[in-house]
Amino acid sequence: MLSLGIMETFEPLLAGANPGLADAAANEMAFYFSVFAIRLMNPVQSLYRIALKLLLPEQVYEYVLALKDGNDFVPKVGSVGFGHLRRLKPISTCYGYDRGLPVDRYYIENFLSENSGFVRGRVLEIGDNEYTLRFGGKNVVKSDILNLDKRANPETTIEADLTSAPHIPDNSFDCIIFTQTLMLIYDMHSVIRTLNRILKPGGTLLATLGGISNTSGIHPWEKNWCWHFTTVSAEKLFEEEFPNAEIEVQGYGNVLSAISLLQGLSYSELTMKELDYYDPNYEVVVSVRAVKKPVS
Repeated sequence: MLSLGIMETFEPLLAGANPGLADAAANEMAFYFSVFAIRLMNPVQSLYRIALKLLLPEQVYEYVLALKDGNDFVPKVGSVGFGHLRRLKPISTCYGYDRGLPVDRYYIENFLSENSGFVRGRVLEIGDNEYTLRFGGKNVVKSDILNLDKRANPETTIEADLTSAPHIPDNSFDCIIFTQTLMLIYDMHSVIRTLNRILKPGGTLLATLGGISNTSGIHPWEKNWCWHFTTVSAEKLFEEEFPNAEIEVQGYGNVLSAISLLQGLSYSELTMKELDYYDPNYEVVVSVRAVKKPVS
């Protein structure tokens, strides 16, 4: 970790060098400075601090000192190493699918995995039934796929606009999987009322909503991006429009995973520790589990 941090510190200095020489120089510097950092842990701290301050570049000294004190290193203005992120276009324009599983899908699929016990009986999913089959398996009695236009998927079983879908009977589904859809519908209140109406008493809605993300994608329907959500807005919205349910709202993400999603990186390019750290100031995905109360 220390070596990585030191190499990042020297990145701006080495940016103009031959790539092979720059990497070798960075590795060599990181090795020697790591030795100094280890010696800094010696009880005779004051002497080593003086030596380090004399021998190390100022930024490296401050980095080592912050590491020793258990603080986050904050580079000075003008010394941040942007590397591959200094660009006006993202690394991937399709959320990162061309690099693997997108960062937001990591959170979405973890949420569905944790709640897979609710995916049972007759299940409705938007777009396709990939998650129904993966997380419900043999517990699914009937799988329905809903699309606004059945031409979007030949396997569509229900063609409907969820802002008003009177042809879908009340209390139809034991589970509704509603991932990354509400952001694309302007009249979101009507949609949630419809979901409440068509969910059976005792049934479960598993929804995910976009937080920090881009606002348009590669498909025509993604041009209709209307909303971004937080745990606060999601909780208020579903409590208002889903009054007869037990609602649990959860946020996922942090500044690093948000930047990674915006740049179109794959989740595999981050560590599990980096992905699983939650900072409510940077919510990438918001999940909602709403269990409709049984009829008494």
